Amino acid sequence: MSNKNTAISTNWIVTVTLILSSLTIIAPMYLTVVTAFKEPSDMVNSVWTLPTTWHWENIPTAIRMTNFWRAFASSALIAIPTVILTILTNSIIGYVIARNLDRRLFKGAYLYIMSGMFVPFAVMMLPLVKYMSTLQLNNQFGLIIIYVVYNLPLNMLIYTGYVHSIPRDVEESASMDGAGPWRTYWQIIFPLMGPVNVTVGILTGLAAWNDFLLPLVILTDPKDATLPLVQYVFQSQFTTNYNLAFSSYLLAILPMIVVYLFFQKKIIGGVMAGSIKS
Repeated sequence: MSNKNTAISTNWIVTVTLILSSLTIIAPMYLTVVTAFKEPSDMVNSVWTLPTTWHWENIPTAIRMTNFWRAFASSALIAIPTVILTILTNSIIGYVIARNLDRRLFKGAYLYIMSGMFVPFAVMMLPLVKYMSTLQLNNQFGLIIIYVVYNLPLNMLIYTGYVHSIPRDVEESASMDGAGPWRTYWQIIFPLMGPVNVTVGILTGLAAWNDFLLPLVILTDPKDATLPLVQYVFQSQFTTNYNLAFSSYLLAILPMIVVYLFFQKKIIGGVMAGSIKS
């Protein structure tokens, strides 16, 4: 009887926690959608009520004011190569270090890379901007390089955890069949990393797509402005047009929502697989 009461009490705690967690996601999404189709006078009454009239023209107005498609192309030109290069390079580094963690050199490299997680961005922002400008990499290509390197500590943690779940017998079998290290990696290990590659790709893509600070301090050509930067046009010194701004936010987050809905199962699978050891 005591165990049954404990189980019921635990279920209630879990249920309430899940409801509160869901509200933290549903409430901002609801606020974004209803605000995007209101007019400024509707905001005076209540931000939570539905629009008295749905102003669909807010969307084309926001597209025109932000030069949306140019900014969209710029964000895509940065985010897509960032995801591809991050998966290709970070997975190799994570695999090599995970398989050689018993060696002093690789363990030192692992700890050195992981220490990057504890360095605040504000500390390295000024030197980073200075060096990128000196190297004439204050452009989209330089931004891609920064994202690939900046995400390495977290991705290292994910990849090393996942590689430990892959039995070494797989590589030994490939070696007995005559496969070298590179062939073993590309043809056997890399395909096995599918779930964690998707996880890293989604997390990296979200970070690059939504980032405001790095494009602001690195990109010098206004034509290279990304979506988070052009949305700043709705804010002046004294006022902010929240309705058009939220229309623009809604357009900007839709691609990431679609990608997440397609790959959500693989994201969860990748995280869970990385937590299981053979």
